[in-house]
Amino acid sequence: MKTGKLSVWIGAAVFAFAAAAPARAQDAPQNTPEPAVTSVEVSPANATAEVGESLQFKAVAKDAAGKALDIKPTVWFAAPFDVAGSDQTGKVLLHQPGQVTVGVVIGKKVGYAHVTVAKPAVASVQIGPIGDALAVGGIVTLRATPVSAGGMTRPDVNVSWKSLSPAIAKVDSAGVVTGLVPGTAKIQAAADSATGELAVRVVADPVRRLAINPGTTTARTGDVVRFAAVARDGAGKPVTGIVTHWSVGGTPTSASFPSAQVFDDGGFVADTPGKYVVTASIGGHAARASVVVTPRNAERAIEVVAHVQPKDDAGEPIQTSEEWIVNNHAYLSTISDRVFLYDISEPANPKLLDTLKADARLINDVSTTPDEKLGVFTREEASTRKNGIVFLDLSEAGKLKVESEYTETVTGGVHSAFLNSHYAYITDDATGSLRVIDFQDPKHPKEVSRWEVPNSSSVTIIGPAGPLSSGRYLHDLYVKDGLAYLAYWRDGLIILDVGNGIKGGSPEHPQLVSQYKFNHYELYGDGWLAGVHNVFRYKNYVFAGDEVFPGQFDVVSKDRIPVRAICHVVDVSDLAHPREVAFYEVPEGGTHNFWADNDMLFEGDYAGGGRVLDISGELRGDLYRQGREIARLWTGDPGGYRPNLAFAWGAQPYNGLIFFNDINSGLWIARLGKPVFKGSTTAPGLQEMAK
Repeated sequence: MKTGKLSVWIGAAVFAFAAAAPARAQDAPQNTPEPAVTSVEVSPANATAEVGESLQFKAVAKDAAGKALDIKPTVWFAAPFDVAGSDQTGKVLLHQPGQVTVGVVIGKKVGYAHVTVAKPAVASVQIGPIGDALAVGGIVTLRATPVSAGGMTRPDVNVSWKSLSPAIAKVDSAGVVTGLVPGTAKIQAAADSATGELAVRVVADPVRRLAINPGTTTARTGDVVRFAAVARDGAGKPVTGIVTHWSVGGTPTSASFPSAQVFDDGGFVADTPGKYVVTASIGGHAARASVVVTPRNAERAIEVVAHVQPKDDAGEPIQTSEEWIVNNHAYLSTISDRVFLYDISEPANPKLLDTLKADARLINDVSTTPDEKLGVFTREEASTRKNGIVFLDLSEAGKLKVESEYTETVTGGVHSAFLNSHYAYITDDATGSLRVIDFQDPKHPKEVSRWEVPNSSSVTIIGPAGPLSSGRYLHDLYVKDGLAYLAYWRDGLIILDVGNGIKGGSPEHPQLVSQYKFNHYELYGDGWLAGVHNVFRYKNYVFAGDEVFPGQFDVVSKDRIPVRAICHVVDVSDLAHPREVAFYEVPEGGTHNFWADNDMLFEGDYAGGGRVLDISGELRGDLYRQGREIARLWTGDPGGYRPNLAFAWGAQPYNGLIFFNDINSGLWIARLGKPVFKGSTTAPGLQEMAK
């Protein structure tokens, strides 16, 4: 497959023009004979800039003798796309800190320049409130977060601490405050030239007896144990409103080094088995409790029921993208121009029912209404440059028929679509915005609203294939109970009211509820495309998965593509104040799409293959280290697009089975088997799926 666009969205990553620029330079149209270009010089060759600035680059093509040639550039590009974007005059816009590669194609040669985009300056220092008073002789550890004017956290900046009331409370270099005498102390945290202050109220120690409940207990790795400090005064009455300081130590029960955390609210979780001692202290009093932690032993066998590798017209493996499993049917979209429909009523023997071709180089997303009467798929890279979405008439069983198209306001391309009631919530590549399409009359769908995250540095640039958003990108979304959860790449997780009532929103008038940002630069560093690309609401959590690719890569090449990525677990019990409480990261893989059900998370983990994770109970800390993985399926195959390389896209449970889709090797149907460890117990839904 040849591509001629600045960016082709695969997952949430960009297929940067730079990845195959020399090949595309050869593909570029040559209307008249031109002198041979042997080199391209870009100026400035190296530059520095601040976030929000723009730089103008110039390029000169030269022949073998070093003579300048009067040949215009075919295309300009900048990578990674989420750090910078270039228009076709060589003007580069800088959105995020990091290293940027600027490139230009002239003739059959590519010239490069490099820009270092500085991290934004610290504008404020936020110190988390402690709420309760600190007893004389007691300690509390404060946490300070340096933040830029644009809301980016700067955990790399050193924070210095100072007590402005040293007679009342002192603070050390780690932010540990000790109460000295009753009164109110001001504690200051400084980062660069910015400061923040927090008032800490110190009171006389009223505690005479202190205990922890429970005093001793057992748990598995990953289980959250809730300890409570029970404080009483001299009269035996409960003492409340005083800060409790928690700590933990332990000894291993095996060769592994013990690892556990206890949080400010008394929540304890261990990553490794061991014997742990949890300590609570108030003022000059301390109490201890013990925990014996055993292995979680969550692992189950997994067996392949069937495997389907779609082929193109020449019989070659075709790259697949999204799957949708419903009513004994499996829909598969492709990094190509077609959608496949399979009958999976006999899971061990899937049968191809129909194939639909469309004008697209990437059919990214596919899904249906719950009753399977109507379907939708998204298009990118159409030859007409009219992408948008296509509605499917599925009234005739086993047949894919086009009902209508919607392209009017989304010609630049649509990456994802989510159907809810008679609305399609879709993403718009050209503007990085959410569009809501009413398809109550499926032959005449219409846009009823648009919403986008404010971003002063975001602009729409004109690339070789039309408009493209630079600096703002909406990748994926999930709608449940009148709330839309948006995976807004570098802008993080966005929650909108689209009918819940919390903010008076509706599909026609989406209203912002909250936003939670991640610092992807600090998480992954230079040279990576990185942002929130997938979201799924389950119980009181939103699973928000990053996608992390090299800044330049070619998704249709046969070469291995390195990947990374974390699945963040965000507690949304308080919708107005989301907070990250846990994470899941497979060392050899890179999280992509996932689905939660029956206290399990089913995930396509790109290079890590198919994964099943135990998400029962409360979630805190490092879920991978805690041994919450239930099963792993290697989805590499000798007959795949990239032989023997897994590139798992996603997973969906259905009817006691798990369906994994892999870019390289197609569709895998699997089931969970017996426990690997005798007597192991885990998520309640496992017993049913293992039958």
